[in-house]
Amino acid sequence: MSSHAHSMQGCVQLVPIFNHLENDQMAEVMKTVNSSNYKTGDHLFHAGDDSDALYVVHTGKVRIYRLSESGKEQLVRLLMPGDFTGELALFREGEHESYAEVIEDAQVCRISRSDMQGLFEKFPAISLHMLNELSSRLEKSERQTTRVATESVQERLVHFLAELMPPMKTEAEVTLPMSRKDIAAHIGTTPETVSRTLKNFEEKGYLTQKGHKKVMIHDIDDLLFEV
Repeated sequence: MSSHAHSMQGCVQLVPIFNHLENDQMAEVMKTVNSSNYKTGDHLFHAGDDSDALYVVHTGKVRIYRLSESGKEQLVRLLMPGDFTGELALFREGEHESYAEVIEDAQVCRISRSDMQGLFEKFPAISLHMLNELSSRLEKSERQTTRVATESVQERLVHFLAELMPPMKTEAEVTLPMSRKDIAAHIGTTPETVSRTLKNFEEKGYLTQKGHKKVMIHDIDDLLFEV
């Protein structure tokens, strides 16, 4: 298998909507995949672009955000390896309402709407797994809304940091996907409170700030227990 084909297989195998397939079925999916490399700062798509494909992150990180009428950015979600976006294109034609910006050099696999719909027909289980993933996203969105209403700023900030952590890791250096101002807007507080809370966590030894964009989390479990 060529390195390119191996890369596409790795991309497909990461995704919950595909990783249940048999090898021959996986081979069918791989025929539909196009893989591209992106640099930090590149966009997979912009608001207003045609929405006609599913994008799967193989390596790197991508942030999905929207712009308000005043031009303010609002984070929708972060995509880590194995995550995907563009799923609405699979069910209807339209335009992207969000932006997808690469925040860490990434390899991204793309499957067109027509190819994806063909896979749905050939392998109905993919549709069920897709619905499961979308249900999880809805639950996560509702949980975030509840947090803003019921949790302390410390709790909301810690959960935000926890979502940046690599799977199964308790210690890692994470890159903040947006400014302190936008983090504050995302979790429902002020930039000053975000900075003050991070400094407090640092003084207690839970993390180390490395400039404005990077934070070394020493033990996310300890930090979650703290709040």
